[in-house]
Amino acid sequence: MSKQLDRLLRIMVALRDPQHGCEWDRAQRFETIVPHTIEEAYEVADAVARGDIADIRDELGDLLFQVIFQARIAEEAGQFTFDDVARSISDKLEARHPHIFAGEEAPGEARDERWEALKAAERAEKGAVSALDGVARALPALLRAEKLQKRAAREGFDWPDTLGPADKLAEETAELAAASPDKQLEEAGDLLFAAVNLVRAYGTKAEEALRAANDKFERRYRAMEVLAGGGFSRLNLDEQEALWQQVKAAERNDLDKSNQIG
Repeated sequence: MSKQLDRLLRIMVALRDPQHGCEWDRAQRFETIVPHTIEEAYEVADAVARGDIADIRDELGDLLFQVIFQARIAEEAGQFTFDDVARSISDKLEARHPHIFAGEEAPGEARDERWEALKAAERAEKGAVSALDGVARALPALLRAEKLQKRAAREGFDWPDTLGPADKLAEETAELAAASPDKQLEEAGDLLFAAVNLVRAYGTKAEEALRAANDKFERRYRAMEVLAGGGFSRLNLDEQEALWQQVKAAERNDLDKSNQIG
């Protein structure tokens, strides 16, 4: 074990010490730590997206601490240790790469199929009875919708092209428009699920697509605020729309200039 990893494990023990540890750290349980674990994972993703190497290093450290924190909670309860966590992922990685660790032939173009077959076998060993078993409920909703749809598609339950999901999206849009207030939540969910299905049919990841759209909206909105000189909220909707179109046009011009230089 590396010196720094051993140091981190000892720090965790000290923080959870019943007599001399940190009051907040001692009070935590699996359930209370999970939101922090999820937050740290997103902060890693944000640092990667920004290309900030120092932040990537620091955020990975925060995420590693979350793993060690949860492992310590388990060890105190006599359930498992950090070594068990490391052993579990090591065993899994070796089993999923038999062409590297077990002398089997490389899968070549069948790599994805073998990968999914190995994962399915693991789920079966854990008692899975449905093709949808193992799709975590805590995943972001768009990502979970896509994973559920992909699992169903592997069983043949899928549209053959983009026409089916496009028609379904139009159908769900009409149903939301006609829904009574007590049915709007359900119909809105059906609409979003159908939108994910259509995006997936085009080979695009819904979570990544919406994240990109969020970034684009934020960039344009901030640009409008700058153009309005701090008085954006006092503009009427037509004036705000004019600024929106101005920002979009400026982006297109910048892109055209960039392409000409390239």
